[in-house]
Amino acid sequence: MAVRPVRIYGDPVLRQKAVAITAFDDSLRALVADLFDTMKAYNGAGLAANQVGVVQRVFVVDVPGEGESRERFAIVNPVLDRREGKDVAEEGCLSMPGMLEDVVRAEKLRLRGFDESGKPLEREVSGFLARAVQHEADHLDGVLFTDRLSPLKRQFLRHALDALARGEVPEGYHPGTGDGGKAI
Repeated sequence: MAVRPVRIYGDPVLRQKAVAITAFDDSLRALVADLFDTMKAYNGAGLAANQVGVVQRVFVVDVPGEGESRERFAIVNPVLDRREGKDVAEEGCLSMPGMLEDVVRAEKLRLRGFDESGKPLEREVSGFLARAVQHEADHLDGVLFTDRLSPLKRQFLRHALDALARGEVPEGYHPGTGDGGKAI
């Protein structure tokens, strides 16, 4: 298991649509383990494979659940449907350090796919878990959370986005040290 570098806004891999996974083998399980290790090192709540340069349809999440529990799992070839309601909340992204904006997402949805061993998964998700799942599924389609903002809001962010694309990260950003602030 290893911590991989997270790709930052401007890297073309973040705009690529990930390809479906057909082999549920040791290399997939190693990728999933690396995604969990990397997400933890960067203090994230979710991480998609293309954020570490792998253009495959898999992501991981680790968010608070009911009470003291945690919702921690990988999903391969995710399908999101049965979206209900609207929820507006602040999102950040490990690939866009220092950016936090309000994003409209479905409040509740059905998530289908497979675990890293190929076992089918299907469940209803809501709240912060639904937000994290939608954010990570967007990554697999080459969509960033800023794409979900109004054109005017994106225009206001243009300078900061251009700076990230040039490799200028916010002061105090330390990749992979766990102190970069909680982001999806």
